[in-house]
Amino acid sequence: MKKTLIALAAVAATGAAFAQSSVTLYGVADAAITKTNNGGETMLSSSSSLNNGTSRWGVRGVEDLGGGLKASFNFEGGLSLNDGAGNLSGGQLFSRAANLGLSGGFGSIVVGRQLTPSFYGVAAYELTGSANYSALAAQFNFAGAGSRDSSLIAYTTPNFGGITASIGTVLKGNDASSAAGLQSKMDLNVIYKGGPISAGFSYNKTKSAEKNWALGASYNLGVATVAASYQDPAGARKGFTIGASAPMGPVTLTFDVARVTSGVKETDYVLEGKYALSKRTFTYAVLLRDGLTKTNGFGVGVRHNF
Repeated sequence: MKKTLIALAAVAATGAAFAQSSVTLYGVADAAITKTNNGGETMLSSSSSLNNGTSRWGVRGVEDLGGGLKASFNFEGGLSLNDGAGNLSGGQLFSRAANLGLSGGFGSIVVGRQLTPSFYGVAAYELTGSANYSALAAQFNFAGAGSRDSSLIAYTTPNFGGITASIGTVLKGNDASSAAGLQSKMDLNVIYKGGPISAGFSYNKTKSAEKNWALGASYNLGVATVAASYQDPAGARKGFTIGASAPMGPVTLTFDVARVTSGVKETDYVLEGKYALSKRTFTYAVLLRDGLTKTNGFGVGVRHNF
């Protein structure tokens, strides 16, 4: 009897330990029929600029360490629904994410390959949900910095009345450049989310390049959400974005314009329609215009999140 009680106590203790941690398998399956006017063939795609998102799978976990401290990890890889090939979004199995983090009352620290602070600063107001066909991203590339960095050390503050800030760096020893230190990087954002307003400021700079920055906001009017931003990436491609997104029952229509106003002046735009089939699955149709190459692209697809 005593041994039975000891065994039951051990099982109960083990269950309590498991209850303090969790691991989640998640992903996106996105497939679209796409066509462009510059000789592009009609094709089935799951990772193109005319898909809502790149198909992917990942695993993430969190463990409660006690005292408000938590450890977490995230591994994520892109894949093709055409042939099952992986190694998308960077060329390695987990090129989309491979990182470890600690979080608590102090905020959070995440190290490894991850989305940049500049990405999150822009995503705070971008109207398509940072879709592959985002006109803002195509024109200005998330404050000129891309969406991911390897060997990134990023700290995010706690939320102070709707305001958070993140700062990240790539150390000199992790420099991807052959000339060590020339690309070591600093990247930061300040984000405000409160009521109908969502706003973000992004700034980043490498040692050998000019600074990049972007400032924008969106406002939910109830009947529609409007957004605008000013983009100042390094070089001559300065400009702005402006757009609106309006729900109409199960359908949401979004129109976003990204205009370069210096150097070679040109305009990109995206017109998107989404129809919700459930909380996790929607169909979409998109028309994308690249003003520089005079390319029009069209896609019709389905996205399922799991």
